Amino acid sequence: MENYKREFIEFLKSANVLKFGDFTAKSGRKIPYFINAGEIKTGDQIAKLGEFYAHAYFEKVGNKKTVLYGPAYKGISIAVASSIALSKQGLNVPFFFNRKEAKDHGEGGIFVGYVPKEGEEVVIVEDVITAGTAIRESMANLSSLAGVKVAATFVMVDRKEKGKGEKSAMAEVEEEFGFPVYSVVDVYDIIEYLEEDEANAENVARIKNYLSVNGAKV
Repeated sequence: MENYKREFIEFLKSANVLKFGDFTAKSGRKIPYFINAGEIKTGDQIAKLGEFYAHAYFEKVGNKKTVLYGPAYKGISIAVASSIALSKQGLNVPFFFNRKEAKDHGEGGIFVGYVPKEGEEVVIVEDVITAGTAIRESMANLSSLAGVKVAATFVMVDRKEKGKGEKSAMAEVEEEFGFPVYSVVDVYDIIEYLEEDEANAENVARIKNYLSVNGAKV
């Protein structure tokens, strides 16, 4: 496993973002582990998270300038932190996010921050994709921006779960919308990390059992 992946998983655990137990995902599935970006609560933590996203951005997109979009609510802090981290490394990118309800006074609309112009490309930064529901909501919002193209989506963890069919939710999003979805780590990286300590045997078994039913076939 690459060092940055190990460091990222350790960061998620130390910040209590990665939890093990019994949870219900946005998709309605009962899951044995949970990724909750809402646990990021300090300046050091959000700065570190932004650095990991920036690392993934440079690895996959390079020095290309895009506009970061953080879906409300958890994506907002991720977009801000990622833009700061990218700026520190010489790439100054604008960011924006959405309101849950459109504002009918002042500047109005559903977007806050830099609003992309025709011909510009957007990169969505989210915490996790389970069934692709949140990304489809984001695409519905972004569809109001004429001439703006989504270039990619970045998430913390690829859960490698089925979407609507046998393919993974991330693969389905890629096929449906025509842009790549990248993750810093995936669930099999987490399993590999956990298997290094026998104390994690129960959690490993529960995750593997879950994937045997809900894991993507392709």
